[in-house]
Amino acid sequence: MKIWSAIATIIIVFTAVSCNSKGEKKEENSKDTAKEVPELKLTIDSLKIVDFYTAYPKLAKFQNDVYALYKKNKDKQLWLDNKGVVEFGNNLFNQYKGMEEEGLKSNFPYKDKINPVFDNIAENKLSKETTDLMITNLYFYYAEKVYAGFDEKTSISLEWLLPRKKLNYQVLTDSIFKKSTISDDKKSKMFSQYYKLRDALREYRGIEKKGGWKTIETAEDFKSFKLGDSTNTIGEIRERLFISGDIKENSKSNVCDSTLISAVKNFESHHGFTPKSTILKEHIAEMNIPVSDRIKTIIANMERCRWIDPELEKGKEFIEVNIPEFKLYLVRNGEITFVSNVVVGKAMTKTVIFSGMMNNIVFSPYWNVPTSIINKEIKPGMAKNKNYLAQKNLEWNNGAVRQLPGKNNSLGLVKFLFPNSNNIYLHDTPSKSLFERDSRAFSHGCVRVAKPRELAIELLKDDARWTPEKIDKAMHSGKESWCTLKKKVPVYIGYFTAWVDRKGNLNFYKDVYQRDESLIKLLTEE
Repeated sequence: MKIWSAIATIIIVFTAVSCNSKGEKKEENSKDTAKEVPELKLTIDSLKIVDFYTAYPKLAKFQNDVYALYKKNKDKQLWLDNKGVVEFGNNLFNQYKGMEEEGLKSNFPYKDKINPVFDNIAENKLSKETTDLMITNLYFYYAEKVYAGFDEKTSISLEWLLPRKKLNYQVLTDSIFKKSTISDDKKSKMFSQYYKLRDALREYRGIEKKGGWKTIETAEDFKSFKLGDSTNTIGEIRERLFISGDIKENSKSNVCDSTLISAVKNFESHHGFTPKSTILKEHIAEMNIPVSDRIKTIIANMERCRWIDPELEKGKEFIEVNIPEFKLYLVRNGEITFVSNVVVGKAMTKTVIFSGMMNNIVFSPYWNVPTSIINKEIKPGMAKNKNYLAQKNLEWNNGAVRQLPGKNNSLGLVKFLFPNSNNIYLHDTPSKSLFERDSRAFSHGCVRVAKPRELAIELLKDDARWTPEKIDKAMHSGKESWCTLKKKVPVYIGYFTAWVDRKGNLNFYKDVYQRDESLIKLLTEE
């Protein structure tokens, strides 16, 4: 028994040694295999970067950022390893190919060079260093197009003077070293409206793929449809509203019932109309705008969103005016606390797209008449009527003309100042009837507010010196008085013809200054 026990012990020891030996051999073999495929180490220094842009000059605007990126990575490659392009690089290319979802075209200047890197590796004739540099430039191209949009020079040429977002490439390029996706899953890189419009774009492209909606035909003498009317056209209206989601079920009835009227009102409220209980010619004309045109409008407004710094909407208090919507909003801590209809400038005297800091409210204001109005209206009026100034409650003041305070003053009973070179401000008006119209572009450029008293009360609610009673007294005193705000309030005057509201409804507004077409043209040329 002792002998067998000893033999067993020897066998166990031998087996253990044998196993260890095999294990060591396997480990050695794995090391040998690793040596057979050495780690890829490329040097991409400043000289190679200069040579790259000499060969590919259309990407030269990225040169400084690319140089800084490689310097940060100690002149090593970013996108390649010994197996080829790393997963992060392939993810970048897939996002680039899907730029249509962002309302953009995948038009990298050297598509013939970048596509073979991913689509057909065998056809890639670029060196490894050039391949890495080409992918890096694709990264900056994607980031610029999606996150920044057209440069500031272009947006200014389109008369957009709101503060531009500064694209922080440092933050974006950190994702390269983390090997994480360039996409913004948290939806924090952009102005929040961008993501809402992107969802709307996806929805409307889905509608387009299904054939869109048919044109609704009406008789030449058509004026309106009302509750109880019956015609095939009403069935077409019902179908159109069903496609766009304004009515939940399509009964296919040709009778104008309360469900259809409710759906039409819903459509009107999201297309710049005051909801009515009748279906008018202009409502049908709006329904007949093709889905393809709606898609272009969404894309144009997504581009405008790229220009806006998302930090702006995080302010504790600010006023925003959307010119095509003819609306003013006061936002506090992310919530809309006040809304008013507004009148904006005519096509010949457009309200400027810009921002300022409101610092003063003026009660019973004088109106200092602009020189252009003096030359175009007042002087011709004086030439025809010697009493023109007195009848208009005007007076000469140090070589200029001003209108005296009072209920007939062109600025009404109160104005809100945010100093700017455009001489634009918010103010009251004696012409109250204009606020009842759907289209309200009638001013000389300033923004007339339908509820100025309420706006003043809201802005001064935390100032004990200015109670509603004191505000009323100052507005009707006939004597100009100034109130300085304790804290300046940012005012943003923007231009959006497509906008998703806080309830998730997509709204379209008339392009009152015809600004969409030139922007869409630039985007489609890209």
